[in-house]
Amino acid sequence: MTLRDIPLKTLAGQPSSLGAVDAKTLLVVNVASKCGLTPQYAGLEELHKRFADQGFAVVGFPCNQFGGQEPGSADEIAQFCSANYGVTFPMFEKIEVNGPGRHPVYEELTVTPDADGEAGDVQWNFEKFLVGQDGSVIGRFRPMTAPDAPELVAAIETSLAGD
Repeated sequence: MTLRDIPLKTLAGQPSSLGAVDAKTLLVVNVASKCGLTPQYAGLEELHKRFADQGFAVVGFPCNQFGGQEPGSADEIAQFCSANYGVTFPMFEKIEVNGPGRHPVYEELTVTPDADGEAGDVQWNFEKFLVGQDGSVIGRFRPMTAPDAPELVAAIETSLAGD
């Protein structure tokens, strides 16, 4: 089983997986509505729209593990994302990304090191993992990496060109 095959539920509660997202390259992000980094939703949506026709999608996983910054229900999260940031990218159910309740998707993602060679726990909301068509993790970008950061955009473009 690859990362893209792991069973998930959409934010609306429907069975799904990363493989069900119609994209060759995915940017998997743990998100939160009440975080100082929440404005990254706007940049993530811009990335999603910019590269969607080339086979790219952002996918969001709400997570309440960092300062209780995603306390809402699925409906509240969906409403917030739509009303405040016009989010059209796929959102999955609220999960845990660290600790004993870590979701299997994040069990796989967190073994990937970042640019400094550090793997392990997600540091905060809005950590980003670039995943290729075969389910391999191409890159890991820490929370302070903006969605329009040159290194992230270049990694997306390289992945799309190679697939």
